[in-house]
Amino acid sequence: MTSLHLYSASGVVAQAPVLRRAAKRLGTLGFDVTIDASALAKHQRFAGDDDTRLAALQRVAQAAPGIAMATRGGYGLTRLLDRIDWAPIGRSIENGTRWVGHSDFTALQLGLLAHVKGEGAITWAGPLACGDFGAAEVDDITEPCFVEAMDGSLEAVGFRTEPGFDGLGVRGTLWGGNLCMVNSLLGTPHWPRASVTRGGVLFLEDVNEHPYRIERSLLQLHQAGVLDAQKAVVLGAFSDFRKSPLDRGYTLKSMVAHLRSVTKTPILTGLPFGHVPTKVTMPVGARVELLVQGRDVLIGW
Repeated sequence: MTSLHLYSASGVVAQAPVLRRAAKRLGTLGFDVTIDASALAKHQRFAGDDDTRLAALQRVAQAAPGIAMATRGGYGLTRLLDRIDWAPIGRSIENGTRWVGHSDFTALQLGLLAHVKGEGAITWAGPLACGDFGAAEVDDITEPCFVEAMDGSLEAVGFRTEPGFDGLGVRGTLWGGNLCMVNSLLGTPHWPRASVTRGGVLFLEDVNEHPYRIERSLLQLHQAGVLDAQKAVVLGAFSDFRKSPLDRGYTLKSMVAHLRSVTKTPILTGLPFGHVPTKVTMPVGARVELLVQGRDVLIGW
């Protein structure tokens, strides 16, 4: 039975029953679930003060369970980046721990790609305990995809994209995550190494961000030379934003069209990933191959 530790390094877990429901549901899937001692700690909007959350990260790294799953996202890991001891986390990965999550967890994932080399930097973009396994129902794609990724049987994910990319085939390191978190690391010591960010496959998602704010963030990456350096950019869900009467026809599609006009890099849409119920699980930091046949996209590793 694979051990699975639930820990909190970001936002506060507001409802303990939701975390307990997630632990129970993960247990029924065959995992030996442990809830970290400080997972339900509270300090302002955080899951404990900075020292508490930092200690939780290092405690899980030392335990090196089969799976380390973040309870939730929110905000908090950015405050810890300058203090994290990256080596134990890298060693836990080399010893078989699969760190998994999304949202604020992106900061830890990209930090590992900056500070740890080789297989010790590979983590998994996937579900969070509370938001996914603690929900009233778990999506019928999210759950089996996660289970197969964790037992090693998952080798690829597929989705449908817009017309116009038939025959595209590229290889590169898969990296990215939450767009806001990606941009927040640009120009810092925690930005991934050039060997990752050049010639890579960059995937992005976000929540509560209007299309113009998404465009602005993507243009920042473009103007910093990031987008043109990729083999492909893959967009997931950009959910839960409010339209404005000032939009006058400006939509997510308009935003994507403009980005395509300024970068030579193919920008694909449709990846089932983000702050939405349906999400695939993918290895961040791993070499992948992206192939398009018609409108069908396959990302394999």
